[in-house]
Amino acid sequence: MKTVPCDTKLLRQAEYLGAAHRPRDWFEDSGSEVAFAGRSNVGKSSAINAITGHSGLARTSKTPGRTQQIIFFRLDDQHRLVDLPGYGFAKVPRELQRHWQKTLQRYFAERVSLRGLVLPVDSRRQPTVLDLQMLNWCAANDLPVHVLLTKSDKLSRSAAMAALTQTRTGLANIPHLKIQLFSATRGTGVEEARQHIVELLGNNPMTRR
Repeated sequence: MKTVPCDTKLLRQAEYLGAAHRPRDWFEDSGSEVAFAGRSNVGKSSAINAITGHSGLARTSKTPGRTQQIIFFRLDDQHRLVDLPGYGFAKVPRELQRHWQKTLQRYFAERVSLRGLVLPVDSRRQPTVLDLQMLNWCAANDLPVHVLLTKSDKLSRSAAMAALTQTRTGLANIPHLKIQLFSATRGTGVEEARQHIVELLGNNPMTRR
């Protein structure tokens, strides 16, 4: 299937499309979409807002894991961004945790329009066990991943570069993986992230299913 070329201007057209609590509420599985996933409190919503240039597009909260739905953002008729629930610190009932685990597994397994994953990771810490599980699943399914080492403004330049090198070394065995420094506060790496995301949106459908 032929894909529609796009550029970074497309990301600035992002608008809220809707939220889905169950798979039957997902939007039409056509065109291409890039999903954002990550541990709660790593700055995922702030990253989405910075990349799209809309400060209030993704809701940010001092309460980690507050968003418990899959949020779809429309870029145009063929392209979308998807905000997946944060994991790790979410204080939700165990029954809801199980529900979301099954829902996300189904999303990754069945979503034909999914072209890649953006995974924010706190630059001051190494990827967690849950991050590694996500990366290994994507690798097993040939899904490209772009890692944002967020909150890099909290580190000195030398410490940030050391964190980047350490993360690249630690994840060197993961295929289809790119890693960069990122700061929503200072705008570090925002344009680089935009470039990678539109590249993912323009990818040909993966033959992983």
